[in-house]
Amino acid sequence: MTNPTSGYVTDNRNITGKGTPNLFFDINQNVLFERNPDNVAYMLTSTQNPTMIGGACVSLNLNKDFIREPHWHPNAWELDFLISGKATVSVLDPDTPQLVTYTLDKFGQTVFIPMGWWHWISAEEDDTKLVLFFNNDQFESAEGSVTLTKTPPEVYKEAYNIDADLIAKVLAPIKGTDDVIIGPPKKE
Repeated sequence: MTNPTSGYVTDNRNITGKGTPNLFFDINQNVLFERNPDNVAYMLTSTQNPTMIGGACVSLNLNKDFIREPHWHPNAWELDFLISGKATVSVLDPDTPQLVTYTLDKFGQTVFIPMGWWHWISAEEDDTKLVLFFNNDQFESAEGSVTLTKTPPEVYKEAYNIDADLIAKVLAPIKGTDDVIIGPPKKE
């Protein structure tokens, strides 16, 4: 028997009393990021389907040696669900701080990433496909590329004693988030 008071239930009362709402959306019609046709992320949020309150998902397609860049979500947890291929999901526990790495190589294997935890996804085989679920219909991502490139080189010198000119040169291939949400950066 299910306990009717356990768990969180999203309030979907916004769709009642107005006739049958549109419950369908083709996620392939909303590209979040496309590196090339084989390395692409599609997104479904309440912006695409207003009836989808309280959750969102991303369909992530990667080939071997491509990566969903390191990032974190300030307003949502994430559940990564393997559809096909093989992926490595790495998560940094901010409390310990311990890096935990999981290999997904069978349909249905999942990794749960708590809100605010730094993580990334690497494809170990071509045609790797995952569905990423979020508990916020307007989830946000804080990208590592933004943190790295928007921090002035002098700060790296002051904080870590890293040569400012060297770090500027090392980070130069990263042109911004548009270049590396699915990385690595394109070679010039």
